[in-house]
Amino acid sequence: MTDIKIGILGGSGLYDMPDLEDRQEHQLTTPYGTPSDSLISGRIQGIPVVFLARHGRGHRLLPGEVPYQANVYAMKQLGVRYLISFSAVGSLSEEIAPLDMVLPDQYIDMTRQRPNSFFGAGAVAHVSMSEPVCPALTHLLANAVQQLTGDDAVRLHQHKTYICIEGPQFSTQAESHWYRSMGAGIIGMTNMPEARLAREAQIAYASLGMVTDFDCWHPKEPHVSADYAIDNLMKNAQRAEKIALNAIKLLAQSWPESIAHNALASGLVTPLDVMDSTTRERISLLLK
Repeated sequence: MTDIKIGILGGSGLYDMPDLEDRQEHQLTTPYGTPSDSLISGRIQGIPVVFLARHGRGHRLLPGEVPYQANVYAMKQLGVRYLISFSAVGSLSEEIAPLDMVLPDQYIDMTRQRPNSFFGAGAVAHVSMSEPVCPALTHLLANAVQQLTGDDAVRLHQHKTYICIEGPQFSTQAESHWYRSMGAGIIGMTNMPEARLAREAQIAYASLGMVTDFDCWHPKEPHVSADYAIDNLMKNAQRAEKIALNAIKLLAQSWPESIAHNALASGLVTPLDVMDSTTRERISLLLK
């Protein structure tokens, strides 16, 4: 299946969607290693789509162990041009409550140990990250959330800053208050370097954060723990499936142009003809 344009990164529930037909597994290798798991492709109402469990099926990988480069590169190998991320986040704001959803439009990257570029080793590029998510895809994803009605309706927050920490431990209270002072609205462990790599791969990227907790800054709310966060995440699992379905259908109606789709036109510094053949082959895929 080479006509896939839409990729979904998230939990295992998404690629077990009952609407998925012609289900296939793809065990891919990339110049950056193997992805977190097999990629699952299929068609939803005739629309080709591919799913990947970011942490592997069964949630086997820590945030710092996720092979972000391989995950995004594998999406590119299958032709993905639009990548939607679903992930758990904590709230750093009184107005954002557990079970709400958030569309970030900015990031603060506090990760320390993760390879965050496809470039180097004979190829130089500097892409713009001033707008780290695709505005057009984020707007479409907002519409997908707002299509939920009745008991599925959920409160959506937009134009928030996501601070990405290395983990795997949760924050100290001092850190949580510090992040709030920076103006961050939500906190997570997975969107970086995912968003950076999607931009280098010229893939439109948008992220939906599903709020599970108040981290540990709130004096009157439970401090975050793994079981508390997972319990709240599962409460939103069916909503996430419906949002993904809505977004897939909306995308297929318009295929919006993205600032990401030409990111390397001004970002690639090293000419292809001066790269060695191995480097040129590795980088050429990103230029498609």
